[in-house]
Amino acid sequence: MTAGNSTFLERLASRRRFGVRPGLETIRALMSALGNPQETLRCVHIAGTNGKGATAAMLESILRAAGCSTARYTSPHLVSIAERFFLNGMPTRSEVLDAVADEVFPAVERLEREKGLEITFFEALTAVAFVLFARARPDVVVLEAGLGGRLDATNVIERPLVSVITRIGLDHCDWLGRTHAAIAEEKAGIVKPGRPVVCGAMPNEALEVVKRIASVRGAPLMVAPAWKPPAGFALFGGFQEENAATVKAVVDVLRGGVSGARGDFFVPDDAIARGLSSVVWPGRCQRIERDGVTFVVDGAHNPDAAAALVAALREMRLPGPVGLVAGFCGDKDADGHLAMMSSVVTRGWSVPIRNSRSLAAGIVAAKMRAAGIHGAAECATLRSALDEAAAWARGRAGSVVVCGSLFLAGEALVELGAYPWPFVQPDDNEPMPMSPAH
Repeated sequence: MTAGNSTFLERLASRRRFGVRPGLETIRALMSALGNPQETLRCVHIAGTNGKGATAAMLESILRAAGCSTARYTSPHLVSIAERFFLNGMPTRSEVLDAVADEVFPAVERLEREKGLEITFFEALTAVAFVLFARARPDVVVLEAGLGGRLDATNVIERPLVSVITRIGLDHCDWLGRTHAAIAEEKAGIVKPGRPVVCGAMPNEALEVVKRIASVRGAPLMVAPAWKPPAGFALFGGFQEENAATVKAVVDVLRGGVSGARGDFFVPDDAIARGLSSVVWPGRCQRIERDGVTFVVDGAHNPDAAAALVAALREMRLPGPVGLVAGFCGDKDADGHLAMMSSVVTRGWSVPIRNSRSLAAGIVAAKMRAAGIHGAAECATLRSALDEAAAWARGRAGSVVVCGSLFLAGEALVELGAYPWPFVQPDDNEPMPMSPAH
């Protein structure tokens, strides 16, 4: 897809005014109007706070290495909306999305006109994904939940091959709850009666919730054991090894490793190794060498993810002192994030991000200083921040980390020439929920 000039994007623009509204009644009505294409798909459904996108990318790469045809739906995107719709390892082309939109949007408009429904950006995207994938008829769809799980639009899937819950952390607390247990309750809403569940590493408080829900629903549960990825693993960081262990457990389920799993998939061990060595998941602890400076770009946007990034940075043994370029959305715990980062960085540059919810750079700079990152400078653009940070690092044989938002990570990859797929111009992402009410 060549994003930025698509009729598909123009049609989606009108959806943005409705934000993101949790609940399944509207998406069910839309899918029914489209003939329920999701019922024809064999899906692995993934929810969680941190790591669910990487888990989806790794699993899809392994299944392709095993000879399966695949589809993948993830959110948000870093740069191009095409990143959300993968078929056999590549973003979907704009003309294909336009053809699917020709089917989906008349149904959207009819329901809004005749039933008084308001169909959101994410609901429209999810409907497009289901129609697109039903047409493509892949062997398996790897489906990432958007916000939460229980009331997420992707949760119209009734009989997943397996449900997956990755690490639970404190994020989107206004919408999902303020404790690990409350958030786990929402994420585990994707667990279906009698269908296998894989649970990644997470706080015990959250794990007990997932266990209880799985037991009540008669869903066979596998808690992913620790596992060492094979040599050549393409992603860096202990948190990615944790995600890889979750993926290995999912593969074992798909191979028939627990009761309730049919074992329809032949995935040899060498396919696991090849899939993990070739997976592409940009903007996650991604090391980039540019003009004599080491950059690390990561989408970490909450304290748990920042803690994982700090651990990874220590493992990476970056050269010299480390500077931080950061920007945040206003709904994130920037204070907690920066408190974590302050243990490994010595200088900061704050930036606005390409999103309507961006914290002002001046506010971020003040938060940096409050967290102990002295000399934090406010920058008007990411380009100027990268230039200043690079000059600082070059003069000290140091390094630069960019983090605080997936939107910022995507912008940084473009500025550094490290974005892996073609695009015309960056696409907007969806807004946050308009109300915490369900």
